[in-house]
Amino acid sequence: MKSMKSIAVALCASMVLAGCNMSNTAKGTMIGAGGGAALGAIIGKIAGNTAVGAAIGGAVGAGTGAIIGKKMDKAKKEAEAVKNAQVETITDANGLEAVKVTFDSGILFATNKADLNASSKSSLQQFATVLKNNSACDVAIYGHTDNTGSDAINNPLSVNRAKSVSNYLKSLGVPASQIKSVDGQGSTNPVADNSTAEGRKQNRRVEVYMYASEQMIKDANAEASK
Repeated sequence: MKSMKSIAVALCASMVLAGCNMSNTAKGTMIGAGGGAALGAIIGKIAGNTAVGAAIGGAVGAGTGAIIGKKMDKAKKEAEAVKNAQVETITDANGLEAVKVTFDSGILFATNKADLNASSKSSLQQFATVLKNNSACDVAIYGHTDNTGSDAINNPLSVNRAKSVSNYLKSLGVPASQIKSVDGQGSTNPVADNSTAEGRKQNRRVEVYMYASEQMIKDANAEASK
């Protein structure tokens, strides 16, 4: 395990040194070359990923990582065209490339509210098309709050925010089967300073993750083995 951790650190360092211009395809090849879901989980932890990722349990080769990376490049490019969306690449629990979409500060929710406003509905309408165009991706949705109020208020509120987004996406034709997780993290994961009004506004958000489904990984494995 120690040697695997050393490999993981080296891979992560290589990815950082390569810079942000490296495509998901290239990074997928690098990660896949490390070999296996266990190593992927180590890389993911170092890279600060969330707990998203299909339960596969098997090895992920370089060819598979490259194929997944190419698909995620496509999904990311489409998501970047969505108004008010911040899009970035993350590493999932399998060490594969995934896409994180955060809707811009305060667009989604007022304080202590889980109701979608007109602007956020417009953005989610665009995003629903992205999800339908990339139906092989699984989706996880996480709601967040600022630190106003207690956990007794914030925890269910964050879940309700995630549910509001999930329900609206499904009403726009995104298959319920594609959305694998809908949850809230309360005020535990702020992205800005809760001591300011602007910071609290940014913390009232929903993050959506697009990651390789079990079937996508199986198909990529089959394609890579040809």
